[in-house]
Amino acid sequence: MTRLTSRVLFLLAALSCAGLIGFALFLQHIEGLEPCPLCISQRIVVIAIGLAALVATIHNPGHLGYKIYGVLTSLLGASGMALASRQIWIQHLPPEQVPSCMPGVEYLVDILPLTEFVKIMLTGTGDCAEIQWTFLGLTIPGWTLLTFAGFTVFGIYEIFRKRRRV
Repeated sequence: MTRLTSRVLFLLAALSCAGLIGFALFLQHIEGLEPCPLCISQRIVVIAIGLAALVATIHNPGHLGYKIYGVLTSLLGASGMALASRQIWIQHLPPEQVPSCMPGVEYLVDILPLTEFVKIMLTGTGDCAEIQWTFLGLTIPGWTLLTFAGFTVFGIYEIFRKRRRV
């Protein structure tokens, strides 16, 4: 049985990220679900993983290069897991402990200094507590947490993977 090469696996990761962003855009523009700041932050991480995987596919580096892309992928996956975990935590807070809701992200970009805006994007608002969609009992951040865990495991696999010398 032949093993898939790192190049093919990174291509599959890039295509998975494209599919995830496509599904997020479907939920937003077709189903009418408005993304909260943490959702947008998670999308940014998915895009970053997808770009890193695409660059790894095109670059097709040697043994050390794929290890470096594996480290990058696992670090991005872990940061996505942190963001998704934060949103799940906010969704499970008692209503009186949920942070206050904020205006839309576009408005926040216009009025807030960059440091305040980044803080809101990474910590979330009351909008992040709203559960708008579930599938098989998991919310969107629950699914993204599992997805980010998969990317993290994939990155770790690429770090420690044995490759044939060519």
